[in-house]
Parts: sequence; C-alpha cells; structure tokens
Amino acid sequence: MSRAERRALVEREVPALPVSRQCRLLSVSRASVYRRPTEISAEDCTIMTLLDRQYLTRPYYGSRRMAAWLATQGHVVNRKRVQRLMRLAGLVAIYQRPNTSKPAIAHKIYPYLLGGISIERVNQVWCADVTYIPMARGFLYLVVIMDWVSRAVLAWRLSNTLGAEFCVEALEEALWLHGRPEIFNTDQGSQFTSDDFTGTLERHKVTISMDGKGRYMDNIFVERLWRSLKYEEVYLNAYGSVAEAKAGIGSWLDFYNEERQHQSLGYRTPREVYGAECRWICGRSASPTGCAFARIPTGTTANHRTDVDEEKDRSDVMVVAPGAIGAGTEIGRATP
Repeated sequence: MSRAERRALVEREVPALPVSRQCRLLSVSRASVYRRPTEISAEDCTIMTLLDRQYLTRPYYGSRRMAAWLATQGHVVNRKRVQRLMRLAGLVAIYQRPNTSKPAIAHKIYPYLLGGISIERVNQVWCADVTYIPMARGFLYLVVIMDWVSRAVLAWRLSNTLGAEFCVEALEEALWLHGRPEIFNTDQGSQFTSDDFTGTLERHKVTISMDGKGRYMDNIFVERLWRSLKYEEVYLNAYGSVAEAKAGIGSWLDFYNEERQHQSLGYRTPREVYGAECRWICGRSASPTGCAFARIPTGTTANHRTDVDEEKDRSDVMVVAPGAIGAGTEIGRATP
C-alpha cells in the first residue's frame, strides 16, 4: 500500500483514535495528514501545457531557453518557476551529462542491449515510457507498454502520481495478456529502475535493457506515439475530469491499434501486424515468448488499481492467446 493510500485511511472527523495515534499505526507523517497540499493555479497549468508542447518539438530546451521562449508567448516567468513546473511535468532536457555511466543511488542501471541487433518479430522487444497529460485543471501521467516491431500498445495506465505502482500494474497486465518478450527496453526513469518494476521482469525471466541518459532516440517509437497522441487527441480536448481523460485516451488508443495505418508497416494497423505475427509464431515455432493458448479464469482479476483507476468486471474475457491480440482482449483499457 502506498503512502498516499495510507494517508487516505486516516479518519479526521470524530475519529475513534486520535489522529496522531492513527499516523503512528499507519507509519505516515502527521504533517502530511494535517497539511492540505496547495492546489496548482490555472496559470501554472497553462504554462505546463505550453512547456509540454514545446518539449515535443524542442526536447533539448532547458529551463533557461524555456523561460526565454515563454516570454515570447506572453508569460514572463523566472527560471526557478520553469524548473519547478518542468520537474512537476517530468520534463528533462536532452543533453550530454557528465558521468553518464554512474548508476543512480540504490537503483541498478542495466546496459542498453538493442544496438547492433536485428529486431524483426513481435514479442522480441517491448518498450515502455511515461508522459505528462494536461487537463483543464490539473494533470495526469500516462504509461504505455508497446511491442517494438508492430508498434501495438499492449497495456496502459493513468495515474495522478509519478510513482512506480501504475507502471508495474501496466506491465503485469501486458505480461498476463500477451506472454513475455525476450527483451524489455526503458529509459532510466526511477519508475523503471525501481525494484518492483525490474523484479517483475526478472521473475518472468525477461532480459532488461535501458537507454543511456539523454538518449531519447533509443526509445523513439514510444516518443513518436506521444507526439501523435497529444496532437491528435490530448491538445484538442481539455479534459475536465479523470473519467473524460480515460475515455478520450482509451478511444484514441483503440483507434491507434485497430484503425490507424502505418506506412512503415505496409499500411497495416498495429493490431493486424501483432496478431498475424503471433499466430505464425504460435503455429510454426516453439518461441520462448510463451505464445500458447491459456485458460483465463472468469471473474474479476487480481485486485490491482492505481489512484485513478476504477474496478472493472472482466468476466467476459474467457480464452485468449497470451501472445496475440484476440477478439476478447481489451487492448488499451485501463483495467485493474
């Protein structure tokens, strides 16, 4: 249980136990319970949206250039404010840093394994990334799990906190529905270097690969997905609630998987490529990716949820191929 979830358990109105005693039992700070977090102003939300758009076009802009660019857009803000808002949105300028091979404290960094290898079949390489989703008031974070060859989005989650929990839940859903890849590639974000995320991959015997610092091109397919998603869906709709964001993003990802043709895929959709490739692998080879038909138990699945996800009954999902996107598989649904 996360710290935020433990704080939510504290009873403030006529509690049976004093609040201080509840905090000790739940191992949370009293200051975090008594202090109400300051809401983000409408102006800050507007600036964060502008920063996000500019970052998609100029990912090498740091806080100084962003502050200068904002002034040309009619928002005169100092560099410290830009740094704070970029940090809040999870935006980091792309540039060469010193000591790039030095691992983060307490987090193991894995080498990049995709250089010089031929990636030509589905479930050979999966990748993942997290992006910032602006709303009319506030913001969310989105994570997707993508197959490298087909570009198919295998699972996704929305969260209002930038922790590792919602990334792990998306990963577990993708593994449960589609088997396992041979290699899983991510950047060096704290969500992906956490023990929970890497431990899940190691338990499923998946080889872990990580981009070098500042090398956004190593995960270019997910970066391209973000650009399409934001310009074709997110920026056109000022989501007023989490439910609207889930519905809009889910609808667009369904369109992306099932209808959006890709020139690099011979004008086929990601679902067509992923499904066709997996059927061939399952029928013609003993692939280590686990592409065998399996029985999925009826009823609600394991009780995983993020801060913004709601429980959803999946009793209609009976039999799927873990390595294929079948008719009963709900691709891109933010399921628990």
